[in-house]
Amino acid sequence: MKKIGIIMGSDSDLPIVQKAVDMLKSLEIPYEVHIYSAHRTPIEARDFAVNARANGFGAIICAAGMAAHLAGAIAANTTLPVIGIPCKGGMMDGLDALLSTVQMPTGIPVATVAINGAANAALLCAQILAVEDGELAARLDAKRKADAAKVLEKDTNIASNL
Repeated sequence: MKKIGIIMGSDSDLPIVQKAVDMLKSLEIPYEVHIYSAHRTPIEARDFAVNARANGFGAIICAAGMAAHLAGAIAANTTLPVIGIPCKGGMMDGLDALLSTVQMPTGIPVATVAINGAANAALLCAQILAVEDGELAARLDAKRKADAAKVLEKDTNIASNL
């Protein structure tokens, strides 16, 4: 199975990224986590992106706040799917990161999830890998059914308590 690369611009993004890690673990998807900055370590970030396919990655998640150039910098150097997680913080409470992540020029796409949406970033990666992996697709189906069952259980509980 291909693995997922998770890149964060700073270790301050770890509490957000942890949700992606937890989701990938629960789906039994291998991953690596790294800290590379689009601005402070551009050579290392570029090297990771350029070599990601050869190193067994199937998709890359990038988490960054404020200017949030990391996902775009990674996407500029690979044709693997890149999913950006705009992180909350800064003067605009994450809106600046969201706009920086989503406004990519034609030819360099970055899929973007909600501000701090790390779990969905991991799920999107899982869905990408599941196109070619029936066992992973079955795990995703089981997760969806379990999530639906939890909602229906809550519905039953609230209906009986009101």
